[in-house]
Amino acid sequence: MLDELQITQVITRELGLQVFQVSNTLELFNEGATVPFIARYRKERTGLLDEVQIRNIRDRFDYIQELEERRAAILKSIEEQGKLSDQLKAKIEACLVKQELEDLYLPYKPKRKTKGMAAKEKGLEPLAMELWLQEQSLVPEELAQKYISHELGISNIKEALEGAKYIIAELISDDAEVRKFIREITLAKGILISRVKEDFREQKTKFNQYYDFKEPLKSILSHRFLAIMRGENEEVLTAGLEAPAVEIDEYLLKKFLRDSSYAQAVFLTEVIGFAYRVYLNSSIEVELRSEIKEKSDIEAIKVFADNLRNLLLAPPAGSKAIMGIDPGLRTGCKIAVVDDTGKFMEYATVFPHGSTRQRQEAATALATLSKKYKMELAAIGNGTASRETDNFVREVVKDNQGIKLQPVVVSESGASVYSASDLAREEFPDLDVSVRGAVSIARRLQDPLAELVKIDPKSIGVGQYQHDVNQPKLRQALHQTVESCVNFVGVDLNTASYSLLGYVSGLSEGMAKNIVKYRDENGAFKNRKALLKVARLGPKAFEQAAGFLRIRDGADPLDNSAVHPESYSIVKQMARDLKTKTELLVGNALLTDQIDLKKYVTSTVGLPTLTDILSELIKPGRDPRQKFELANFMEGVTEISHLKAGMVMEGVVANVANFGAFVDIGVHQDGLVHISQLANKYVRDPKEVVKVGQKVKVKVLEIDLERKRIALSMKEENQNNPAH
Repeated sequence: MLDELQITQVITRELGLQVFQVSNTLELFNEGATVPFIARYRKERTGLLDEVQIRNIRDRFDYIQELEERRAAILKSIEEQGKLSDQLKAKIEACLVKQELEDLYLPYKPKRKTKGMAAKEKGLEPLAMELWLQEQSLVPEELAQKYISHELGISNIKEALEGAKYIIAELISDDAEVRKFIREITLAKGILISRVKEDFREQKTKFNQYYDFKEPLKSILSHRFLAIMRGENEEVLTAGLEAPAVEIDEYLLKKFLRDSSYAQAVFLTEVIGFAYRVYLNSSIEVELRSEIKEKSDIEAIKVFADNLRNLLLAPPAGSKAIMGIDPGLRTGCKIAVVDDTGKFMEYATVFPHGSTRQRQEAATALATLSKKYKMELAAIGNGTASRETDNFVREVVKDNQGIKLQPVVVSESGASVYSASDLAREEFPDLDVSVRGAVSIARRLQDPLAELVKIDPKSIGVGQYQHDVNQPKLRQALHQTVESCVNFVGVDLNTASYSLLGYVSGLSEGMAKNIVKYRDENGAFKNRKALLKVARLGPKAFEQAAGFLRIRDGADPLDNSAVHPESYSIVKQMARDLKTKTELLVGNALLTDQIDLKKYVTSTVGLPTLTDILSELIKPGRDPRQKFELANFMEGVTEISHLKAGMVMEGVVANVANFGAFVDIGVHQDGLVHISQLANKYVRDPKEVVKVGQKVKVKVLEIDLERKRIALSMKEENQNNPAH
C-alpha cells in the first residue's frame, strides 16, 4: 500500500515535476485552496505551476486514492478466500493501473455460475489439470475414460473432455499476463471496422463515410470513433475490432503448449483457440472499446472546453448601451435595450419584414430608441431572419442622420434556454420569454462571459459529440473551464449576478446569493473587507475569493485590481519608500518604474508574486481579454442559395472540431473549413490555427444545397481572388 509520500513520488515521476511542487500543491488542496487561487496567488509554493498542471496533480492523486481503496478491497477479498500468496500480494501492491489490478483479481472475483464451474462440480478439475499441466504425454480420450459417471451426468468421453475444455479455457482467459499481451497487441495492430446495416445500404445518412470503413485502432481519431459509436447506437452501422489473430495464436501456443503427445497437443491447441475466440476476444474487445471511448471522450471534452473558453473570453463590447434584437418573421422582432451596466431599460416588438406600413413603424421605433439611449451597437441574434434584420438596421441608419448604430450578428445559442430558466424568471418576472432572449443577446455582446455563465454550457453549441461523451466528466470539465475564465477576468462585485459570482474562487452558490442579498439591502460594497459581513462568508472563503473580485471607484484603488488584500501592506510599503500615497502610486508609470522588486522579497513572497503586483499597479483593473472587433458579412448574401463557388467572404468561427472549423458567413448555415483547408502548411490540430469567435476570411469551395453543406477554405492563395 502506498503512503502519501510514495503517492507524491509517483505523481512527481509521472508528471515530470519536482517533489516540492506536488507536495505543496496537495498541501494547499488539503487547506481548502482552489485551483485558480493556487495558480494566481501561491506561485512560490508551487514553483509557477499553471492551472492545467495543478488540476493534473489533483486528478492523479484522486485516481491513486481510488486505486488504493480498490487494492485494499481486492487484497481483503483474496485473503478471505485463503488464496493470497506472497507473490500475488507483491504483484497487486506494485500495480498502478486500475485495469491491470482488475486483471490480477479476475481469477478470484466472485462470478455467476460458468460452464467451467459446472464441470468442476462434476469432478472434472483433476482431468483438466492433468491435461493442462502436461507433466507427461497423455492421450486425452484414454484419460477421460476414467471420469465417465452417470451419477454426475457424464455419460461419455466427449462430455468429459468438453467439461475439461471449459475449465482450461477459463484458466487461460483469467490469466493477467495473457490479457495484458492481447490488449496491448490488439491496440497496437488491431483494426476498427464499421459497416452499414442492410436496411440503410441504399440510403444517404450522416454516417455515409463509415458504411465500409477500416482504420488502425492506434490512429483512430476521436471524432471518427465517436461518430461510429453513434452510428452503431442509432442502428445504422455495425462495428467491431479485427485483432492480429495469427500473432495472438502464436503467443498463446508458445506460452502454454509444451512437449506432449500428438493427441494431447491437438486437444490443447483446440482448447487454446477456443479460449481466445469465445472468452478472450470478445472480452478484450469490450475493454478496448471502452478504453478508446474514454480517450475519445477526453479529447472531445477538451475540444468542447477549449471552444467554450474562447467563446467566454471573446472580446466584450464593454460599457455601452446596446440594443438586443431577437429576429423573427411572422412573430416580429423583439427589441430590448440595456444600459452601459447591462440593466434592462425598455423593449418593443416591431415587424420590419411585414407590410410597408409595418416596416415604416419598425424603422421609426428603431430610430427613436437609438436616439433616446444614444446607442452605438445593435446585437442581432443569428437565427431566422437575422441577415434580413441586419440589412434593415443598416437601412434605418442610412436614412437617419445622427444615428450611429452598428449592427452585429451575435450567436443566440442558448438564449432560449436562458429565457425560459428560473434565473431569467427571477431577473425579469414581468417580461415575455422572447424579450428575455433579446436582453440576453444584447448582454452577450456587451460582456459574453457575464451573460453566458447563466446558461448550461452544453446549450451554447460549441461541443463535439457532446451527448455521446461521459456526462459527469463533461460537466466537470465545463464547470472548471467557466471557473477558470471567470477568475482569469475578475468579477465586478457590485454588478455581477449571483450566477457569475458563484464561479468565483471559494464562493458557493449560497454565498453568491448572500452577496447579492447584502448588496440589495446595504447598497454597493465600498471595500473588499465588507465581504466578511456577508452571511456564511468566512475568512477562508474571503481569502480564496477576494483577489478575483473588483470594486470600481471604491475607497481603496487596490480593490479594483488583482492585488490580493494579503499583499496590500507590500504596496503600502512601496508607496512609503517612494514617499507617496498608495492611491497616487496606482496607475502611475513614472512611480512604478522606480520600484525595485528585489527589496520586497521575503521568505514567503517571491519575485513571481511581486511581478504580478507590479503589473497590476501599472494597469489596475485591466481587462485581459482582446479588443472588440466587428466582422462584416457580405452584403446581399443572406441565404445558402446566394452562395457561389469562388466567393471570398468574411466570417466568424462558430465552432472548432478535430477535423476542422465551422464558420458563420451569415447564411443561417455554418460552413466547414476542413483541417486540410485551414492553412497552406500541414495542420495537426485546428486549435493551432483558429479559435471560436475569431474573425476569418474564407473562400467558398462547394455548396451542397440538398444537404445544406458548405465547404470553405482559408488557404491564402484562395483569398487573392475577388468575390463574385
